[in-house]
Amino acid sequence: MTEAPAPAEPAPAPPDHASQPARPAQAASQFLKETAFLVGMAILIAFTIKTFVAQAFYIPSGSMLPQLQVDDRVVVSKLAYRLHDPRRGDIVVFDEPGERPPDDSSLPEKVGRGLLQSIGLAAPSTHEYIKRVIALPGEQVEGRDGHVYVDGRQVVEPYLPPGPATRDFPPVVVEPGRLWVMGDNRSNSSDSRIFGAVPESTVVGRAVVRLWPLRTSSFL
Repeated sequence: MTEAPAPAEPAPAPPDHASQPARPAQAASQFLKETAFLVGMAILIAFTIKTFVAQAFYIPSGSMLPQLQVDDRVVVSKLAYRLHDPRRGDIVVFDEPGERPPDDSSLPEKVGRGLLQSIGLAAPSTHEYIKRVIALPGEQVEGRDGHVYVDGRQVVEPYLPPGPATRDFPPVVVEPGRLWVMGDNRSNSSDSRIFGAVPESTVVGRAVVRLWPLRTSSFL
């Protein structure tokens, strides 16, 4: 009686390349691609937030003393005035009045500077001012006896130091679409007393939070 032939052994399966560890060069390439993607997304998010939502600003001068100190950092909301009109007492950032000189820096310099400014790690350009809204369109504002009067009524200004603080200036009627702005440090502030009421269209946004120093952080 003859024995049945032994069954043939199955052919070895081809190697599963998916289960093989990635080569070092491939892993490094993948890491660089993921890092570049994440950095690009971070830049895009920062740019979008800076352009449409909010931006961090340094306080470059003492014109808003005593409430805001030099080198304080504040967050400026760019959405605030899409929800409501400017109000008396708001602290606003606006473009420097007058003609702005051309920016001759390169595109990479502009982008890098803008990103650092958006997160408060670089001082803002000198082309933005920060002041407080004192009078609104159509109102008459004047400085008299050390105080500010709007439509004949003294403005209550608890953010100023005690005592008379404002030098006299003649009555001015604020034109439509403009705001009368002044610094809290009335003896050392270039504001509407010098360059007149500013167009609302030049307002960047409203300062809502003092972010730095942490020990003095607060809503504004």
